[in-house]
Amino acid sequence: MLVFIIRRILLMIPTLIVVSMISFAIIEAPPGDYMDTYVERLIAQQQAIDPAEIQTLRTRYGLDDGVHVRYMRWVSALLRGDMGRSLEWNQPVTRLIADRLPWSLAVSFASFLLAYAIAIPIGLYSATNKYSLGDYALTVIGFIGLATPNFLLALIILWYYFVATGQVAVGLFSPEYIRAPWSFAKFVNLLQHIWLPALVVGTAGTAGLIRIMRANLLDELERPYVMVARSKGLSETKMLIKYPFRIAINPVVSTIGWTLPALVNGELLASLVLGLPTIAPLFVGSLLSQDMFLAGSIVLILSSLTLIGTLISDILLAWLDPRIRGAI
Repeated sequence: MLVFIIRRILLMIPTLIVVSMISFAIIEAPPGDYMDTYVERLIAQQQAIDPAEIQTLRTRYGLDDGVHVRYMRWVSALLRGDMGRSLEWNQPVTRLIADRLPWSLAVSFASFLLAYAIAIPIGLYSATNKYSLGDYALTVIGFIGLATPNFLLALIILWYYFVATGQVAVGLFSPEYIRAPWSFAKFVNLLQHIWLPALVVGTAGTAGLIRIMRANLLDELERPYVMVARSKGLSETKMLIKYPFRIAINPVVSTIGWTLPALVNGELLASLVLGLPTIAPLFVGSLLSQDMFLAGSIVLILSSLTLIGTLISDILLAWLDPRIRGAI
């Protein structure tokens, strides 16, 4: 098992290299660069433009160098733990991401727990109560969750919350706790606010997981071994948990690889609507201004989450299913 984990981690390295190359090339694909955007902004604000100053900045940031030169400079800095300097914010990218990434991960992790805590029991109920009124109702709710964009759901919930309470549910803290030092009261305040973005972000993932869990469990309940287990006198609950549920849960666990990045991507849109202090505003701003180092670093982090999620799902599958452990 340990050899399997080490081998998978080593395979992540060339994958990240290819992803970094592709993401950097895509960010550089639009015509122009950050200084062109900066000049356009000065013109829109009717400010004076000093060509010598613009050229000095281009030279300082190496914008006149080729794409491959800028990429190698960025990768060399990454190997030293330096993600470069944001052109837009004039701050180290590492500092900007470190200030906001924990909140993105907190929202995504809360959404992840909420999605699986809701999806698995509901999928179990729908499969064991096939074609019942509850199954039909949950199926309709699941399809609505799949069809509703996160940002639209966020707007709807914000409106209903305002009508019900007269307050605007934006941010992760109440105003008095935003700059307050960490305490138990601040943590409780965070829990009081984080449920809303977790619900918004996790809805689509929850609906999809319900369908996966229901379909796989229905398939397993038709297997001959289930009839044999029932004929031996096992209770329905014990038989369900011990045999078909353990097999049906495998595809659900395997979805962790794409669920993590999907939740982070959903969090990007929801954060813009809910006013969350996550990396979403940074990412959108860096793409609009072609802040290559900041945008490339964020894309690389999101790609790393995909690989980490896949590794976690593989480890859990090997732990849950003896057949997979034997094949490793």
